[in-house]
Amino acid sequence: MSSLTNFIAGNWVPSRSTNTRPVQNPASGEVLATVALAEPAEVQAAITAAHKAFPEWRRVPLTERIQFLFRLKARLEEDFDELSKTITLECGKTLAESRGELRRAIENIEVACSATVLTQGLFSEDIAPGIDEFTIRQPLGVCAIIAPFNFPGMIPFWFLPYALVAGNTVVLKPSERVPLTMAHVFRILQELHLPSGVVNLVNGAREAVETLIGDERVQAVSFVGSSAVARSVYARAAAAGKRVQCQGGAKNPIVITADAHLDTTTQVVADSAFGCAGQRCLAASVAVLVGDARGPFRDSIRDAAASRLTGFGMDAVQMGPVISAESKARIQGLIASAESEGARVSVDGRNASISGFESGYFLKPTILEGLPHGGPIATTEIFGPVLSLHEADSLDEAIAIINQGHYGNMACLFTSSGDMARRFRSEANVGNVGINVGVAAPMAMFPFSGARGSFFGDLHGQGRDAFHFFTKQKVVVERWPLAVSRLF
Repeated sequence: MSSLTNFIAGNWVPSRSTNTRPVQNPASGEVLATVALAEPAEVQAAITAAHKAFPEWRRVPLTERIQFLFRLKARLEEDFDELSKTITLECGKTLAESRGELRRAIENIEVACSATVLTQGLFSEDIAPGIDEFTIRQPLGVCAIIAPFNFPGMIPFWFLPYALVAGNTVVLKPSERVPLTMAHVFRILQELHLPSGVVNLVNGAREAVETLIGDERVQAVSFVGSSAVARSVYARAAAAGKRVQCQGGAKNPIVITADAHLDTTTQVVADSAFGCAGQRCLAASVAVLVGDARGPFRDSIRDAAASRLTGFGMDAVQMGPVISAESKARIQGLIASAESEGARVSVDGRNASISGFESGYFLKPTILEGLPHGGPIATTEIFGPVLSLHEADSLDEAIAIINQGHYGNMACLFTSSGDMARRFRSEANVGNVGINVGVAAPMAMFPFSGARGSFFGDLHGQGRDAFHFFTKQKVVVERWPLAVSRLF
């Protein structure tokens, strides 16, 4: 068992904090490491290192900055299996899910390597006699990245490679629940010999976040977490004049019509609702059954939920545990609250026990039926392997249910009708739309486009949005008198 340290100004620095917490394997309860929650002075030291490194780093030619990303990709490929196992051990998801997550992280590095094109400006010669006008994109300065527990390998890479290649310096705070993956990544970054202070890692909790968003030297904040915290971080950081992107929670609906292919739809919806133990910001949590889809899909999804193999993610299973004992208790409490609202638990995953892993934080897939549309549980992000079934008489009614909700991360439609699909993608008020897709997760070249209560900001993570977020646009107007004289 190790005690994790911070990475500041190119060195691993033990924390002075006595406030520590265990990093546990959620499948067994085993303590994998301990992590100290950084004090404000330690976070400020990381900000100071990044602030000091910025003037030199921004002057490194873009083509040279990209070389660091090429080397980072190569090293992540070399350590791919080890990193995937680390994700499974500290986060609980299956090894296949961890491998998929890490592949998405690497894809973001590949897209960030297109910075030579995607950070280009515009140029107009002779916009007026002897006057040229053009735009240039320049880095912001110190950027803070505050990552969640559910994707310890992928989500930091929605931001990190783009910020670095654009010429910014970074202070990254991983979730204190799952710090091992980023500790490994930063050991790789240390091997690349980036200039001191360009990348920094601090382990911490709320106090570290407040220090990052409160320091005037931090110019941009990228955050992923619950909607309540995302809203608070956005309000405080924006009020301080920072550029902010805050991804929040979700309550993702899936609409199923009578002409959807039943077997495929059932498999895809089950993977969406119960994959990663439902701890995805794009997990399906509400299934709206339209018209004659009610009976057939209800029976098939019950069978799929009841038969899903749950266990330790390193074994041949389909679903792992939730992240902690507290999360398990919270989810079970929400299921009980749903019952008190009149819901029927047609597949009950509570009190799951996995042989050999009796101390793990396991819940099995759960199906709720008869839950009121607008009730507290129907509008609460459960963030666990729980799917509620609802009914609608028409596609219009289903879209109305979606648009009445508070969140707007994702909505999906399963149908064989092109007309329905076209209406749905146009009218569903969400950031990510899936048609016959259960997890509408954008590829790295597209933005992760949450909306409404699921996102606070203007520019999202990934792709072109990320380049625009991590650079400021400057307009230059130049007059050259000799050029004017030659015109007359």
